Amino acid sequence: MLSFSRSLPLPPLADLLDSAHVVSLPMRVTFRGVTERETVVFRGPAGWGEFGPFPEYGDAEAAAWLRAGIEAAWQGVPEPVRDRVPVNATVPAVPAERVVDVLGGYAGQVHAVKIKVAERGQSLADDVARVAAVRHLLPDAELRVDANAGWDEDDAVTALSALSEFRIAYAEQPVASVEGLASVRRRLREQGVGTLIAADESVRKAEDPLAVARAGAADLIVVKVAPLGGVRRALDVVAQAGLPAVVSSAIDSSVGIRAGVALAAALPELPYACGLGTLSLMTADVTAEPLRPVDGFLPVRDVAVDEALLAEHAITGARRDWWLDRLRRTHAVLAAQ
Repeated sequence: MLSFSRSLPLPPLADLLDSAHVVSLPMRVTFRGVTERETVVFRGPAGWGEFGPFPEYGDAEAAAWLRAGIEAAWQGVPEPVRDRVPVNATVPAVPAERVVDVLGGYAGQVHAVKIKVAERGQSLADDVARVAAVRHLLPDAELRVDANAGWDEDDAVTALSALSEFRIAYAEQPVASVEGLASVRRRLREQGVGTLIAADESVRKAEDPLAVARAGAADLIVVKVAPLGGVRRALDVVAQAGLPAVVSSAIDSSVGIRAGVALAAALPELPYACGLGTLSLMTADVTAEPLRPVDGFLPVRDVAVDEALLAEHAITGARRDWWLDRLRRTHAVLAAQ
C-alpha cells in the first residue's frame, strides 16, 4: 500500500506543479535505450524531491515514485548511522573496447563494478568479453552482473557458469519470476557455481516484495528508493526480508541519488557497495556539485539544486506537458488510496 500517513500527508497538486521543473539530462552512454534522462524535480518544505519513473511504467507503478519524491521534499530523510557509503561503478552493455572509457568516468579507485549483461540483440560472447575487460582492468575489484531478467532459466545457468571464471560475487535478477530465481540458484549450487543471486525487479516491481525471501529465491535483495515508495518504506522491506541489501539508483539526478544515499546511510548493516554512482554515466545534473563517487565512496550530504542548471536543461513544449500530466495522474492515484 502507498497510502499516506499523518506523518506524511499528500500535498496539494498545485504545490507540486508550482515548484516542478521538467529536465532532460544527457547520458554519457546509452542506458536502457536512451541517451537523455528525463525527470521532474520539485521543492517542498524539507527540500527537493524527484519524480522520474521510466516512460513505459503505468500510473499505478509510477505512483510509488511520486510518493518517494514527496517524502524527500515534505518529510526529509531519516537520521544516518554512517557519514559515507561505498558505491560500485556501473558498466552498461557497451562493447568490450569501450569499458576503459566508461570506467574512466569514475574518480579515484574503483572497488566494485556492476556490469550489464543479457542485453537484447547481444550474445553471451558479448557479455563474456565485457566482463573479461572489466576483470582485466580491475583484477581485485568485486564484480557483479545485472541481467534485468533478460535470460530464461537454462540461459541463465549457462551464462553464469561461463562468467564464474571472472569471480562474480552475485547476479542481479537473472530471470523474471521468483520461481525461476529459486531454480537458477539451486541449479548453480548443484554445479558448484558459487555466484550469489540477487533479486531486483522481483522486489521493487512486485505487489509482495517479501515473496523472494519466503521462497528462498535469493541470497540478497536490491532496493531502490523510488520504486519502493520512499526511504522509510524501503527500510521496512529490508527489515522484513531479513536478507542483505544492496541500495541502487534508478538513473536519477543528484536529488534522487541523495534519497538513495539516505537509505544506505540509515541501514543498520551495509555489506555491499551500493549502485548509486550512476551520475558518472551522465554529462549533466541539476546541481553544480553532483553526488559522484570519489575513491569508491559517496558522502552523506544534502544537495543544493541550481536554478541556472534547471533552466539550462529544462524541457519545454509537448514533452513538458506529458510529464506534468503524468504527475497529475499519479497524484490522483495517491489521493484515491
